Amino acid sequence: MEYQKKELPAKVQKTGLLLAGIGLLLILVSYFIDPRREAFNNIIGLTFFASIAIGALVLVALEYISGAVWSVPFRRVSEFISSSLPLVLVFAVPLFLMMGMLFHWTHTDVVSADKILSGKTSYLNIPFFIGRTIGIVLVLYIFYAVFTRNSRKQDKTKDQGLTKTNVKLSALFMPVAGIGLTFLAVDWIMSLEPHWYSTIFGVYYISATLLAGLAATTYAAVSLNENGYLMPGINKDHYYSLGALMFGMTNFWAYIAFSQFLLIWYANIPEESVWFVMRWEGGWKYISVILIFVRFIIPYAGLLSQPSKSDPKRLKNVSIFILAAHFFDLYWLIMPTFSKTIVFSFYELGFPLFVVGIIILVFYYQAKKHNLAPVGDPKLQRSLDFHL
Repeated sequence: MEYQKKELPAKVQKTGLLLAGIGLLLILVSYFIDPRREAFNNIIGLTFFASIAIGALVLVALEYISGAVWSVPFRRVSEFISSSLPLVLVFAVPLFLMMGMLFHWTHTDVVSADKILSGKTSYLNIPFFIGRTIGIVLVLYIFYAVFTRNSRKQDKTKDQGLTKTNVKLSALFMPVAGIGLTFLAVDWIMSLEPHWYSTIFGVYYISATLLAGLAATTYAAVSLNENGYLMPGINKDHYYSLGALMFGMTNFWAYIAFSQFLLIWYANIPEESVWFVMRWEGGWKYISVILIFVRFIIPYAGLLSQPSKSDPKRLKNVSIFILAAHFFDLYWLIMPTFSKTIVFSFYELGFPLFVVGIIILVFYYQAKKHNLAPVGDPKLQRSLDFHL
């Protein structure tokens, strides 16, 4: 069975434009009314957007480095989602201009009077901070560009050597991505409370990133396949592999989250425990309890049985839920720094709508230009013959 390229319907583009337009309008209005509050929402939007784009790129590299066969028909979906990576810097630009409003380590008088912050100035300073963010995005985008260039070139040449090249690049990419994600987590989230530290926080964000990229890929891949845009021959065993991986990553996130909490609770060091105390006061304790259910228990139960991992409708619903739960998690991580009491209104709606709209638009334009299936990949036929 051969792949036949079909353009996505115009309603996909219209949906992306509508969501992005409404989101952008809410963002502009919110910035006009309350710049500081919307700047915190901007951080949520940046880390949410970055995790989806980078998470999808990590899936591409994981396929190459592991030699996985079953995921080949879905790889272009991950490539298209990760193509939005450079736009992370668009989210960062307003924040670069408002750092003094967000990070109190940017104020020299505060730092000079604080021994702990004074000891961190070699890392926590504005030029290095901005340089790290730009550098991380650019380096990861270079990997994306090379991965996809080789993948698309292979569609025409059928050169198996391009796969071998990407396998070698993936081995280099994985530690770079891990370090880069850790920097993003420490810079944009942990440094909001610069006295707090957790040696496992980078892994916490990495696990959430992998899960976000996987959920976005799963939803897009299942939806596209149901409407005949992917390779013929994709079956429930392929779906099961996506569901099983999401189930495993959900458990991994829960393990890391609980490990971080347990180590800090057991040590009972004020500099560490104060961060959790903030999330147990002023109503935030309700959000903390709800987080356990929406981030772990509900998706865990939703994917627990074997049939649920193969059910396309269940996979799509759980994928959307996981992405919403990821946003909820970032809200819980970031907003207590802004307010000691729970805040939620239209201010918090702009960025999730804008992020989803932008990803849909980028995906639409990528699908218009390139094949949705890696037709030149030497493993493609084996992947279509895949059965558990």
